[in-house]
Amino acid sequence: TEAVLKIIPKPEGARPILLGFDSNVIAGNCVSDIIGEGILPVAIEFMDRLCIRACEDFVGAGYPDVEALLIVEVEGSVKEIDEQLDRIKVIALRHNPIAMKESKSDKESKLIWLGRKSAFGAMGRINDYMCLDGTIPVSRLPDVLEGISSLSEKYGLAVANVFHAGDGNLHPLILFNANQEGELEKCESLGADILNLCVELGGCLSGEHGVGVEKRDLMTNQFSRQDLEIQMRVKDVFDPDWLLNPAKVFPLEISMERRLN
Repeated sequence: TEAVLKIIPKPEGARPILLGFDSNVIAGNCVSDIIGEGILPVAIEFMDRLCIRACEDFVGAGYPDVEALLIVEVEGSVKEIDEQLDRIKVIALRHNPIAMKESKSDKESKLIWLGRKSAFGAMGRINDYMCLDGTIPVSRLPDVLEGISSLSEKYGLAVANVFHAGDGNLHPLILFNANQEGELEKCESLGADILNLCVELGGCLSGEHGVGVEKRDLMTNQFSRQDLEIQMRVKDVFDPDWLLNPAKVFPLEISMERRLN
C-alpha cells in the first residue's frame, strides 16, 4: 500500500459574503450557477427564513430578513479573494438578490459563522425537529427545494432548510410536536418522502449521517436487490457471524437469513 501526500500552504486568509434572495428556488439557482462557472468556494451554506430568524434571535449574527440566505466563503491572498468574490457577485446579480453583504473584518466573519454553526441549537429552542441528510446533485437544488416546499404543505408540517449547498448535502429540519399523538409518525413519513425525492433527483439517502435504522427500509428505493446482496457479501467478509449491528443498514427481510444463521 502506498499513499502520496501533497503539502499545501495554509491560505493567507478567507472572507465570507452574504447573499439574500426572495425565494429558496432562486437561491438554489444561484448556487448551481456559481458551481457551474467553475468557482469552488470553501463553503456555500444555505439557510431559509425560518432558520434565519431563529439564528438571529439566538446569536444576533446580523443576517438580513430574507426568504433564503447564502453564506459563500472564499480563501487565498487578498487579491485572489477579491477576484473570486467579484465573480460571485456578478453571478448573484443575475438572480436579483435583495441583500448582498461582504464581511469587512475578522469579527464580522466570526459572527456570520457563529450564526450558521448555532442553527441546530437555535431551532431546538423553538421546536422539536427531525434532521435529515439526503444528498443531491447541486444542479438539482432548485428542484429539491421546490419539492420539499410542496411536501411540507401536503403534510402540514413546517420544514426549515439549512445545509451545505456547495456539495448538495441537505439538512431539512422537520418541525413537529413530540407530545402530540401521531405527529412523530407524520414527521417520519414526510422525512421518507423527502429522502425518496433526493433519490429520484439523482441523489442518495445519506450524505453524512449514515443509514442505521432510520433509513434502513428506504434502501430498496436507492439500491436493487442485487446491489444490496453485493453489499451484504462485503459485510460477510468482515463480520461473518453478523455480530456487528446486525439489524442496521439492510432491510430486515433481506438480511433475515444471514442474521438468523
